[in-house]
Amino acid sequence: MWLLVGLGNPGDKYKGNRHNIGFMAIDQIADANGLGLFKSKFQGALAEGRIGAEKVVLLKPQTFMNESGQSVGKVAKFYKIDPARIIVFHDELDLDAGKVRVKTGGGTAGHNGLKSIKAHLGTPDFKRVRMGIGHPGDKSRVSGYVLSDFAKAEGEWVQRVLCAAADYAPLLLAGSEDEFMRRVAEA
Repeated sequence: MWLLVGLGNPGDKYKGNRHNIGFMAIDQIADANGLGLFKSKFQGALAEGRIGAEKVVLLKPQTFMNESGQSVGKVAKFYKIDPARIIVFHDELDLDAGKVRVKTGGGTAGHNGLKSIKAHLGTPDFKRVRMGIGHPGDKSRVSGYVLSDFAKAEGEWVQRVLCAAADYAPLLLAGSEDEFMRRVAEA
């Protein structure tokens, strides 16, 4: 079984925020695979089903970004999912808008959601799908930037990346991260 996690903040106030691109990716994956019925469980919105032949749990933690690990840790423990089979979709300031990179383990680059997950799992060794949102240019503007909505002009690339991530999610489950990144980039 795989656990696919999207990071974001709960509530309509944050729905279109750059920080919520992880939630958006999980919603798109759910829609593309007929897994749209999310239930409130383990401090998160959770859906179960299959992507191809693989059993998956989709999770959107409802604890707010900084405490995402509480929900992820509970789900991983309940379903006995090894961190190597956890894929976290999140916003990435250090990537240009629309770029997507996959990595396993490593640092958290100051991302509080990743810090919380690392702390609750006791390891950094989970996969991350880093979804580039660009950088506002100055460190003092980061908080306001990530908590602002995507501009209408960004809608085209946001939708393209979300649809491609959903379409090519089976490649992630097959361990083909490079092919996933190539296909998303070409979409």
